[in-house]
Amino acid sequence: MSAKLDHPATAPITGLADFPAFDNARLLSPVVLIGLARIAEFGMLIMLGYVIAVLYVDRVDIADTSQYLIAIAATALLANTLFQAFKLYSVPALTSLRQNAARVLLAWMIAIFALVAAVFFLKIGPDFSRVWLALWFVAGIAALGVSRTILAFVTRAGIRNGRLTRRAVVYGGGPGCEALLAALEADQANDVRIAGVFDDRGDDRVGRLIAGYPKLGNLEELVEFGRTHAIDMLIVALPLAAESRLNQIIRRLWVLPIDIRLAATASQLRFRPRAYSFIGSVPMLDVYDKPIADWGTVAKWLFDKSVAALALALLSPLMALVALAIKLDSKGPVLFRQKRYGFNNELIEVLKFRSMYVSQSDAGAARLVTRGDPRVTAVGRIIRKTSLDELPQLINVLKGELSLVGPRPHALQAKAADQLYHDVVDGYFARHKVRPGITGWAQINGWRGETDTPEKIQQRVACDIHYIENWSVLFDLYILARTPFALLKTDNAY
Repeated sequence: MSAKLDHPATAPITGLADFPAFDNARLLSPVVLIGLARIAEFGMLIMLGYVIAVLYVDRVDIADTSQYLIAIAATALLANTLFQAFKLYSVPALTSLRQNAARVLLAWMIAIFALVAAVFFLKIGPDFSRVWLALWFVAGIAALGVSRTILAFVTRAGIRNGRLTRRAVVYGGGPGCEALLAALEADQANDVRIAGVFDDRGDDRVGRLIAGYPKLGNLEELVEFGRTHAIDMLIVALPLAAESRLNQIIRRLWVLPIDIRLAATASQLRFRPRAYSFIGSVPMLDVYDKPIADWGTVAKWLFDKSVAALALALLSPLMALVALAIKLDSKGPVLFRQKRYGFNNELIEVLKFRSMYVSQSDAGAARLVTRGDPRVTAVGRIIRKTSLDELPQLINVLKGELSLVGPRPHALQAKAADQLYHDVVDGYFARHKVRPGITGWAQINGWRGETDTPEKIQQRVACDIHYIENWSVLFDLYILARTPFALLKTDNAY
């Protein structure tokens, strides 16, 4: 899969403006799709076996069919394991219905024959209906045919519209890059779509077309491309011997929320097979992984949406009282909307209860609130101290702009000691590799509120990076559990 030019001579590339942007629609993870396929087929076989047992054997009470349930579950699990062993759970296998039909049938036959053998050798034949077994076998073939047809349709559609392919760019346009692109082109099993190549060298050293792929720009333009396009992977096609250059590139690009791989084809060094990851059959060396991906993304999405919806329902009376107090205290809207940096530096509009006088509001946060700040209303002081002003951000969570837990989103002009945050902290934008949160590791460790010194923002960012590198659902639960106690410490909250 690629963005290779069919007619390079008639379609010159002069830069990013000439290259069409990838569709930024939400991607469908191949890992999640395959996992859902396994769960669906496992559940389908169990349901079929049990329904046939109930209807034919005439046992409607689930307790009376315990032997059948054990046999059904074991056989379905064996079939699922055989599907995996026969390599039927991969994107290429899901798209190739006819080519893999025989292997699906063989795996299901082996599973049923294993059940028959177990019944025979355990001498429990009288306890099982042969008609039930035959009906389940035939119904399983039909059901697997239907499921595989549906999966083939979904998978092909996902590949066709780009939602089921990993979108990648390559840095480094030398011979190693050409060897890499040739290897990817030759491997039909890979799920990567190459957008193009980036290189800092001029057109006299690296042409505007590299193995038929467009040269899209230099390193700085690559960073911008990563901010504005939905890419999943950066492949660095430089030899390991270029250690200094590799360090410079990785230090510049690790802030992006993408997988970073080093093409093994670009180096003469060879490692043990376990040292490599693979795109199809093309070997890569892992440098950085996307912090939250595949089932992690699903788990965090479900966690955020369910807990935020519950919290919003339970806290709505309190939020109504806060809104009434704001309205009675000063003129103006109840909510304050502020542009902040979200995931991958995307601008989002964060909701807060208004805590300042309307005439003195600072949407860009060019001047942070300090102790005794006259811009803050009487009610505003209370809700800022207690962080009640943050409660409307539960709506941002439901909209998908924020997470419950993550690095706090900062205002565009927020400063530490008169310097913008990104000028104070090297690698500051790495905190945007995940969706920002209402609370976070920095907040429960005391780094909330005013950032009047460089150390405070440095410590906050260090906590954010620690969270990103160690994320888990349990870590999120731990942070949420500690947040109410952290809010009792109001020394830095004005």
